[in-house]
Amino acid sequence: MNKVVNSADAAVADLRDGMTLMLGGFGLCGIPENLIAAVIRKGVKGLHTISNNMGVDGCGMGLMLEAGIIASHIGSYVGENRLLEKLVIAGDLHLTLVPQGTLAERIRAGGAGIPAFYVPAGVGTVVAEGKEVREFDGKSYLMERGLRADVALIKAWKADRHGNLIYRKTARNFNPAMATAADITIAEVEELVEPGGLDPDEIVTPGIYVDRVVVGPEFTKPIEWRFIKEHAQS
Repeated sequence: MNKVVNSADAAVADLRDGMTLMLGGFGLCGIPENLIAAVIRKGVKGLHTISNNMGVDGCGMGLMLEAGIIASHIGSYVGENRLLEKLVIAGDLHLTLVPQGTLAERIRAGGAGIPAFYVPAGVGTVVAEGKEVREFDGKSYLMERGLRADVALIKAWKADRHGNLIYRKTARNFNPAMATAADITIAEVEELVEPGGLDPDEIVTPGIYVDRVVVGPEFTKPIEWRFIKEHAQS
């Protein structure tokens, strides 16, 4: 089955208001930047997003915030986005912070069909509020629920037309887990090959998890910060 679509706009054409979206990336590394731009152009509102972080002001998911299309967010780190801080303080966006390892496991569990599991992270803190606590072998654990989404927007390096995916180095991050945890998975890739053109031992996400593949027309691959050290004066 050929899962390649012609453009990012075509890939997200059936998104609707109020959907839950998972978006891959860690910081600005491995984000589906062309799909993010297409979601903004689509003009959907009231989205519930799940991602490790929220990009930065003026970049990545920060652009979705500026467009006013996110109603709530589940993530682990949001310290690089001033607009998010303002929206949360004003009560205009509901934010749920989750320990990073717990977030990764909640997504993996959702993809594996596991409804809930127990972790020690967060016991005795605000993270535990409203959650079941059980004791195993003399130690307390919180019950956490698996996470799923209507749509996962992910970034991979290479794909074939069947949707098999290979990731590149740290850009892999949350993308493989999210690919398994949504009703529809849309993969943005840099290179497309014909079936049989990928080394089977290098495929991380089998095509059975992927519904659509789009080749990004360009990639800026931004980073959060760049420091340049001046040479010491002699």
